[in-house]
Amino acid sequence: MPTTPDMTTAPPPPGRVASLESGLLDDLQHQVALFARRAEQTRLGGIGQVRNSMDRAAYLLLNRLDREGPMGVKALAAGMGIDSSTVTRQVAPLVDTGLVKRTSHPEDGRAVVLQLSARGKARLDEVRSSRRQLMALLTEDWAEEERESFCDLLTRFNDALSARMAAAPLQEPQAS
Repeated sequence: MPTTPDMTTAPPPPGRVASLESGLLDDLQHQVALFARRAEQTRLGGIGQVRNSMDRAAYLLLNRLDREGPMGVKALAAGMGIDSSTVTRQVAPLVDTGLVKRTSHPEDGRAVVLQLSARGKARLDEVRSSRRQLMALLTEDWAEEERESFCDLLTRFNDALSARMAAAPLQEPQAS
């Protein structure tokens, strides 16, 4: 993939003062769009042999199962803010490759529970390590406080997006 800058990455003209109502918000949405594109181009895959070796959906599913433990498809879908049919479709290849196990629910043998397998845990740890190395490389000249601040703000931004997506129906701002 080309690594040379294009017109979408050009900084704003020197001396430009962005107003909160337009310029700053335009810059913010542009930077978010660039981030989304760069993240998809690289999949923020990491460094070394595991670079780009796990897609975003698989990573997020495995990560949630690792952090929260075994759960059913509905709980997994609800926790990720996606449809159960989407989770079922995304989990199928993870089961086929042995990264996730389907087991019976301990209290209701008819219900299926998804669980991270030992192989899945090892693979997730490998990908996390590679991605951690990439984050270290991308922010190597940042102070620890800058990394923490960026992480805090990105978390806050993602939380706001999640809350907005969960709001039903989506409300348009009122005209004044």
